[in-house]
Amino acid sequence: MNSKVSYSRWSEAHKSFLKSLSDKNIVMLFSGGKDSSLAMDLISRAGKEFGFDFEAHAGAFPVHRYTEPEKKRIESYWGKRDIKIFWHKLAETDDQLGNAENPCLPCQKLRKKMLSTLLSEMVDDWKSLVLIVSYSLWDIVSYSIENVLTDVFVDFKNEKRAEKNRRFLETGQRFYPILRMKGGYTIFRPLIACNGHDILEMLGKSGIPSLSIPCKFSEFRPKRILEKYYEKMGMSFDYSRVFDFAKESLNLPDLSSYTSMEKEEYLLHLF
Repeated sequence: MNSKVSYSRWSEAHKSFLKSLSDKNIVMLFSGGKDSSLAMDLISRAGKEFGFDFEAHAGAFPVHRYTEPEKKRIESYWGKRDIKIFWHKLAETDDQLGNAENPCLPCQKLRKKMLSTLLSEMVDDWKSLVLIVSYSLWDIVSYSIENVLTDVFVDFKNEKRAEKNRRFLETGQRFYPILRMKGGYTIFRPLIACNGHDILEMLGKSGIPSLSIPCKFSEFRPKRILEKYYEKMGMSFDYSRVFDFAKESLNLPDLSSYTSMEKEEYLLHLF
């Protein structure tokens, strides 16, 4: 199967947006995983074509994934492409994750806190800020399946229903490739139309490294379990069909539900 991801197709699809970035303060949220590694490649190539710079910031957590040799291996590759990665230490150990009922929740909380602190220190003009986030099509397919299962087949009590609704509000904003937020800053998801196996194929063809140490808490993330199913079944999805289904059948919140939010609420509690 030929990869459906290529720089030329991707840049053509996003040309009008990429042309608007020359005077922006662009922050790439980099994890070193496969999705963010391909996103960094595409953004780097677009920067040269469309005349913009960006910074790559990474939260080095969980700690067991980001050993010094692993970080140096990844830094070495990107350094040869004139990209510096700013690593941020979120904690000294993974103890708080190992002791948690669901380790993903404190991990996400730490990441949101780091992002809020980072932006408060480095952003003077919010109208120029563009945050780049690396969710893929397989992520939003998984969110759709999660919502179908919990909304149709499970009869939640009131407190669980409220949590389910909050979760869908959080995951729903990831279906939109571009959010132009109140206050002027922008969220860009460059891989939202890309299937996971196509991402892996392009990484392999380009020789782009990604983290080799798997997260030992990944079984707590339903979307990671579902990704294995998509891979085993050789499944590909179409972004437009997934989005239309979420909009029509799952009542995906409208774009304005997110773009009207105050940045403190969005970045600390939803992003």
